[in-house]
Amino acid sequence: MIKFTKMQGLGNDYVYIDAINQKLENEASLAKFVSNRHFGVGSDGLILICKSEIADFKMRMFNQDGSEAEMCGNGIRCVGKFVYDKGLTNKTTVKIETLAGIKVLNLNVVNDEVETVRVDMGEPILEPEKIPVIANQNPVKNLKVKAIDKEFICTCVSTGNPHAVTIVEDVKNFDVKKYGEVLEVANVFPNKTNVEFIEIVDKENIKMRVWERGSGETLACGTGACGSVVACCLNELTNRNVLVELLRGITTNRME
Repeated sequence: MIKFTKMQGLGNDYVYIDAINQKLENEASLAKFVSNRHFGVGSDGLILICKSEIADFKMRMFNQDGSEAEMCGNGIRCVGKFVYDKGLTNKTTVKIETLAGIKVLNLNVVNDEVETVRVDMGEPILEPEKIPVIANQNPVKNLKVKAIDKEFICTCVSTGNPHAVTIVEDVKNFDVKKYGEVLEVANVFPNKTNVEFIEIVDKENIKMRVWERGSGETLACGTGACGSVVACCLNELTNRNVLVELLRGITTNRME
């Protein structure tokens, strides 16, 4: 028997397992099983809280298809609540090891429970070979990628994992699945990519839908929201403080 907790950040839901006090095997297969919305728990993926030799904890994150990803912005915020509320730490500043490096969480504790979590995502990665993306630009701001009957102009950035951000006129009615699943596996993205379809509202507000690598469309994506703001700033489309409207809520993103 495996004990688990189901949590979500703006609708971006994962199954969380304490892998410090439980022994797990075949994590990729377990991720595919629990993520299944018909025969499993149902989620965007699986997140394991593990021991770390270089931070307070280590987070391992698996997509619905069993592939392991570098980072998850909404997921790591939930990890902060998990480790505090479950009594694994009494710290309100927590360091989490990820495949994208160590991330620092600031926990807002109210009545002995974590109410909100703020995460320092670190500096965005713009070098094409590190994102990675095959392009002769640095930064990659005008990458043309063909998908079915459309050509998309993408700005590429890594905020822990790879993102391709492209602007559409009406994001609410855009066919994210049709084009997202093709762009995700385009040849220019060696490790596949997350795809953000964004609509510019004004200098301080954008709307975003996301096709996540290995999981499909999700209700929210923390690293994607950050990556979208970076892309907007690179193209001088918004200010540095931006509200990102997702399918299930609004997130505040600030570039220092």
